[in-house]
Amino acid sequence: MNNKRDTSIYIMTHKAYWMPVDPLYQTLLVGAKLHAPEGTDKYLKDDTGENISEKNASYSELTGAYWVWKHEPEEVVGIFHYRRYLTEKPLQGKKGLLTEHQIKQLMSHTDLLLPKKRHYYIETVASQYEHAHHKEDLECARTVLSQMHPDYLPSFDLVMQRRSLHLFNIMIARKKLFDAYCSWLFPLLFAIEDKLDISGYSVSDRRVFGYLAERLLDVWIDQNHIPYKELPVYNLEKQNWCRKIFEFVKRKYRGEKH
Repeated sequence: MNNKRDTSIYIMTHKAYWMPVDPLYQTLLVGAKLHAPEGTDKYLKDDTGENISEKNASYSELTGAYWVWKHEPEEVVGIFHYRRYLTEKPLQGKKGLLTEHQIKQLMSHTDLLLPKKRHYYIETVASQYEHAHHKEDLECARTVLSQMHPDYLPSFDLVMQRRSLHLFNIMIARKKLFDAYCSWLFPLLFAIEDKLDISGYSVSDRRVFGYLAERLLDVWIDQNHIPYKELPVYNLEKQNWCRKIFEFVKRKYRGEKH
């Protein structure tokens, strides 16, 4: 465990990749129980101690989030992706990462930093999910939520009808708040997993519990009235937005899944 810092950002990765040379940023190999890619031997791994590393194919970066929840003691923790970073301004030549000083300044006004919302405009959160994945996922999530946390149903229904969402399962949070969220999220996802048959899903759609967590985060925030600040997300890899828009329209009007 890393108990020398009061703030750490954990970068979730499934492969060797460029990583910041800064002790604030800790690289965490997710799905380590399933694979050991070349060049990752010095990374932290999500298969030590109490873990769900073997679930990585369907939980994605959440196996790393679970590991951080169960093992790391810092006052503030961050969950980033190997290619996605929260920043105050776009990175320039991979420089301009948030510093610990900047994070402390930002966290002096809030306990939670999130990526700026993705806006769907012509879709609701529910309809976008149904066009991109499987409608049954959301139906199962709502059913399980009604059994475990019925008081959350109004927030669930409200979030599903919105046209914007916090994506990527990335954040910076006070560890106590992060722990509270994980204590709610993971038992819920495990219960959904017990009821949802994903045996016929594509490789992409098998990441269902990562996708659901993106939606459930906003449900938890809405239900508990959690204040937050949004920051831009910088992607180290260029996005082909024309292709993304084309695939979105194709799924929407032809009912095709990616």
